[in-house]
Amino acid sequence: MTPSLTSGAAPMGRRTVAKSAALAAATLLTGGGTAWARSSAGDPGPAPHGGLVLRLPAPTGPHRVGVTSLHLVDGSRTDPWDDRITVRELMVSVFYPARTVRGRRRAPQLTPEAAVLFGQIDVHARPPLPDAGVDWAATLTHAYENAPARPVRRPVLLYSPGGGDPRTVGTTLAEELASHGHVVVTMDHPGDSSEVEFPAATTERAKVRATVLFGPPTPAQFRTMVDTRLADTAFVLDRLADLAAGRNPDAEGRPLPQGLPRALDLRRVGVYGHSAGGTTAAQALYDDPRIGAAVDLEGYLDHPAEAPGQPGELFPVARNGVDRPLLLLGTDGFRDERFDRSWSAMLAHPGGHTRLRRIDDATHWVFTDYAAMVPRLQAAGLMTAEERRSMIGAIAPARAVPTVRNQVRGFFARHLPPAR
Repeated sequence: MTPSLTSGAAPMGRRTVAKSAALAAATLLTGGGTAWARSSAGDPGPAPHGGLVLRLPAPTGPHRVGVTSLHLVDGSRTDPWDDRITVRELMVSVFYPARTVRGRRRAPQLTPEAAVLFGQIDVHARPPLPDAGVDWAATLTHAYENAPARPVRRPVLLYSPGGGDPRTVGTTLAEELASHGHVVVTMDHPGDSSEVEFPAATTERAKVRATVLFGPPTPAQFRTMVDTRLADTAFVLDRLADLAAGRNPDAEGRPLPQGLPRALDLRRVGVYGHSAGGTTAAQALYDDPRIGAAVDLEGYLDHPAEAPGQPGELFPVARNGVDRPLLLLGTDGFRDERFDRSWSAMLAHPGGHTRLRRIDDATHWVFTDYAAMVPRLQAAGLMTAEERRSMIGAIAPARAVPTVRNQVRGFFARHLPPAR
């Protein structure tokens, strides 16, 4: 069965929604081809307790990459998913070209606490993923924690993940873009994202907050999801303006990496996103004049139908078009009538601002870290060939990873060229 693009989530197959929800509730209560070959050569080996350790492909750019996280609090909004939470809180990661990485350690893709929920929620939301045999906390990124930034003004790219996905599954592409001279800000959308880890618990929520969505969203939930993501994106841009002006937007006032405020050029801003995040990216381009270019990685441009047999309402971006560059990047393995209708409406507008590109032998999660991880899971006997195809298609990672990287990086290099 083809996964639903509205949610960025595959239907629950051999694992049930009830099991996933129960586990989450219990937790809440208590590179180019060369770089790919180099980083993936050999058996990744077992973790200390016997789980498979997965590796991410190395970025290909000339810059080493630093990363830091920010806890951002919007006191003007309440949380749309939980009325017990009286403010809107976000966690973001900032990837940037580093001046030096000496003395800094590589950041994990998932912290141990986030990895616990990943192993309880994400593997059930994406049924082909194995529910045992992997040490999800052991994967390292290629970014160095709080390394000093090169103090050169650089274009800023915001990333919104698929519905139900954490920002962490977009690490490979974020690091690639940062290694080639962009500052990349990956956003979690709490309540929607599978798990979001904050610096500490509060009286209103746990330290690691789980999603409230277990299955494809209803039309009302999808509207809330995208509206919230659009507001989150605008808010993050506001806080990045504070950062560029030398103010620290982190709610705890944690020290910023040296040179980071001087690395942001907010005159050159782009946004990209996967699935529901792609919907968000395209509509944010339409809504916010601060955004100069956007990439929609297989996100619908209409709302789900309110009644069977009726077409869904097109988003304003698809109804009216845009006057700035938009790339629609899809696959040959993820298509339906609704998808074709909404993208065709976008492409029908004159002016040539929207471009369409397609990746063959691929499907929906090829735009995420799963493009590199899933083939390793299959090779280890933890996933079948059919399961692999259902997530990323038959495309080999040696082609998938650089293809996605080159399409997105090339688009932003043309329209928001970075300083070298």
